[in-house]
Amino acid sequence: MSLRADTPAPPSARVHRFSRAERWVHRTTAALMGVCVATAAVLYIPQLAVMVGRRELVVRIHECAGLALPVPVLLGLASRAFRADLRFLNRFGPHDRLWLRAALVRDKRRSSRPAGKFNAGQKIYAAWIAGATLVMLGTGLLMWFTHLAPLVWRTSATFVHDWLALTIGVVLAGHIGMALGDPEARRGLRTGKVSREWADQEHPLWRP
Repeated sequence: MSLRADTPAPPSARVHRFSRAERWVHRTTAALMGVCVATAAVLYIPQLAVMVGRRELVVRIHECAGLALPVPVLLGLASRAFRADLRFLNRFGPHDRLWLRAALVRDKRRSSRPAGKFNAGQKIYAAWIAGATLVMLGTGLLMWFTHLAPLVWRTSATFVHDWLALTIGVVLAGHIGMALGDPEARRGLRTGKVSREWADQEHPLWRP
């Protein structure tokens, strides 16, 4: 039996991508990271320092936000969905190597970029930002608690902390730029659901 001409087309099917706990972890981590980046900019850019003033307060906010940065992830471990996604992010398969090879040669064909729930770029970003956060936390503690290490260690920690902070800022800018170019991915982080068409196109190996 054929559909009547005036019968509306069925709405695009939507599939579940992120749980409420996962969205909370992402939003809270993003907010804390934003505070760290903003306060770091105030501390190291003279023009901003003059505009804002109250350097001691900015330092304390920066320190507290940095110490709190791992907390959302640690709390998120109570979520089964979050732990499952961590396992997905920690697995690198043959299809991920194909995705990276296509990205390196700027091959934008969807067929050349197979991906599961997370593509290879997202996996590398997650691993890098997690490692960078731990390094920033360790070097920040050495800079804050001056009695923990000799002067040469604190000097080295300051050098690493400052330059890694700059690198994180650049990487985060790229991450935000890519997110701005993919409204459906942002909708998935906002609502927890994405369209079936987007999932099939961007993550063809994912079986929600």
